Amino acid sequence: MELIAATAMHGFAELTAELGGDAEAVLTPLGLRVEDCGRTDVFVPLRHAIHAAERTAALTRTPDFGRRLALRQGIEVLGPLGVAARTAQTVGEALGILENFMGAYSPAIAVHLGDDGPREDVVFWQWRLGLDPPVRHHQTAELSLGIMLRLLRLFLGADYAPLSVHLAHAPLSAQSDYTRYFGASVHFNHTVNGFTLNAIDLTRPLAEESDSHQAAIDALVGVIDSCGSSAAQSVARLTGPLLPGGTVTVETVAKQFGLHPKSLQRRLAAEGTSFSAVIDGVRRDIAIRILRDTDVSLVQLSRQLGFAEPAVLTRACQRWFGSTPSAYRTRLRCAAE
Repeated sequence: MELIAATAMHGFAELTAELGGDAEAVLTPLGLRVEDCGRTDVFVPLRHAIHAAERTAALTRTPDFGRRLALRQGIEVLGPLGVAARTAQTVGEALGILENFMGAYSPAIAVHLGDDGPREDVVFWQWRLGLDPPVRHHQTAELSLGIMLRLLRLFLGADYAPLSVHLAHAPLSAQSDYTRYFGASVHFNHTVNGFTLNAIDLTRPLAEESDSHQAAIDALVGVIDSCGSSAAQSVARLTGPLLPGGTVTVETVAKQFGLHPKSLQRRLAAEGTSFSAVIDGVRRDIAIRILRDTDVSLVQLSRQLGFAEPAVLTRACQRWFGSTPSAYRTRLRCAAE
């Protein structure tokens, strides 16, 4: 079972209600909860979230449901991943961060920026879903491209449009709807989903031009400095979603808080802990929740925790719980009965 951050469903219930639907009636049979939609500390089964979007589009007779939902979402749904992208120096670097750390949002989703054939002045950004067996995900694909369009407009200006848009499915509504929405020509039944972009746009600087960039950093620093939240708690909230990317370092996290790594380490030391201890605690808490509440395989759990292989997970569980992950899962479920 692959997961996705519940922020991916931000605005889902509200949009469904506006369209005359009942979000709870759609979500409950799928094992999802309305109150989890948009939460930053919850992961939900990706396959179920995809089904929810498809069912709602059908029940409310809204073929552009995914595109509409994207209008209610922005970089904030990506959580720490979005903040990391904002700290990039250029648009190209921001897109590289999204590519490298997309596993923090969902391990089954991948994005890639590459060349677009023989032309050196254009590049192709693509979005891929890696579920096996595959599932119909037209709404989710359009939602994802809609969110990416909003990110590009945040980085490059409100009127920005890609050179062209490519969708791997047939149009769900009039083609003119797509042209108005994306501001570019849209090609359907393509081999992949994505955008063709001007290569020169990737060189555009971000930090100096984005007013929202400093506001986001200031807000994160404020979380650390607030009396109600310790540095350790702030680091824990920030790093949990980043673990699947496998490269959570004190340098990466400190940069997102606008701090020097040594400054962050000093704050943690003053609280009687360390960066490695906080990360270990985050991994332990996530492992408990997933082993107790889901049937996620140990291979997938290892990826969720940012471990290189299941053997590392087994050693960690022996240290945390005195047993293997499988044995601990059995113990948790027996205790709940």
